[in-house]
Amino acid sequence: MTDRILNFFKEEIIFSISLILAIVSCFFVFPNGNYFNYINWETIILLFVIMVFVEILKNLSVFEILVRKLLVKVRNTRALVLFLVFSCFFSSIFITNDVSLIIFVPFSILALMKLDRIDLVILTVSLQTIAANVGCMVLPIGAPHNIVMYTVSHIPFVSFFLLLLPYIIVSVVFLIIVSFFIPSDEVSLPKLSKIEIDRNDFLKKVFCGVDYFLLLTFIALFILIGNLENIPFFNIMFKKWIVGNEVLWGVLASQVISNVPAAILLSGFSTNYEAIIVGINIGGLGTLIASMANLISYKILVRHFHDFKIRYLGVFTVLNVILLIILLGVYVFIN
Repeated sequence: MTDRILNFFKEEIIFSISLILAIVSCFFVFPNGNYFNYINWETIILLFVIMVFVEILKNLSVFEILVRKLLVKVRNTRALVLFLVFSCFFSSIFITNDVSLIIFVPFSILALMKLDRIDLVILTVSLQTIAANVGCMVLPIGAPHNIVMYTVSHIPFVSFFLLLLPYIIVSVVFLIIVSFFIPSDEVSLPKLSKIEIDRNDFLKKVFCGVDYFLLLTFIALFILIGNLENIPFFNIMFKKWIVGNEVLWGVLASQVISNVPAAILLSGFSTNYEAIIVGINIGGLGTLIASMANLISYKILVRHFHDFKIRYLGVFTVLNVILLIILLGVYVFIN
C-alpha cells in the first residue's frame, strides 16, 4: 500500500503537492461556499474541451501521418533534426506542448535509431523540448499556463500573440543557429512501419486519455490561492513581493514549481497580466521542472536510453539557460 502511494506521488507529483497544500490551507480558511467561487470554471471547461479535442487528433494519428509524409523529403542529418524539432514547434501551437512531445519525441528517437544516429538523440530531444515550449506561446491554447492566463486576463488572441512574438522570433533564430552545430551528413530514411488506427471503443479511449489529474491540480491550486488571498499575512506578503516584479517572479517561480502553478499563483495577487504572461512563458525554459513538458521529454528519453540521463540534463540545461538569459535580455531591451 505504501509503495503504491509513493509511486502515485512520483507519477503525479504536481497534483499531490497541490492537493496537500490546498488541504493545509483549509485549516486557516474554514471550507465555505466561497470555495466554489475560487475556481475559474472557464479555465477548467476550456482545458477539458481542448484535451478531448487533442485526444481525438492523437487517436487518429493526424499529425504523425502528416509528418511521415513530409519526412521522406529529408536528405541530410541537419535537415532531419530541424524537421523533427519544428514538428514539435508547429504541433504545439494547436495540441499543447505536452502532447506534442508525447507524440514526437518517441517518433524522433525511433527515426534516429533506424538511421543509426543515436549520437544526435540528446541534442534533438533537447531542441524539441525548447521548440514545444516556444511554439505553445503562439496561441493562448498552446499550453495549460497560457489557458489560465487567457481566461483570467481576457486578453484578445491577437494581443496575446503580439505580446510574445519577440520572444518567439528570437527563440526560433536560436534553434536555427544551434542546428548549424549538427553535421550535415546524407541520410536515407528507411521505411517506417505503417500506422494502424484502432477505431474500436474510440470515444472510450478519447475520454480515458484525458488528464483528469491535471484538471484536479488546477482545482486544488485555485483553492490554495483563494485561501492565501483570504489570509491577511500571505495576501500582504505576496502582493508586496509580486506587484511590480511579475516577470522576475514568473521566471523564478517557474524554475521551482513549474509555470502552471506559477501562473495561478501570480494571477491571484497581481493584475499586470501582460508581465505575468511574459514571465511564465520564458520561465518555462531553465530547469527540468520549469515546465511539465520538460519532464515529459526527459522521462521518454530515459526510458529508451537510461545511460543518457546525466548528459541529457547537461545539454538540456545549458541550452535552456542560454536561451532564458537571451530572452530576459530581450525583455529588458523592449521595456
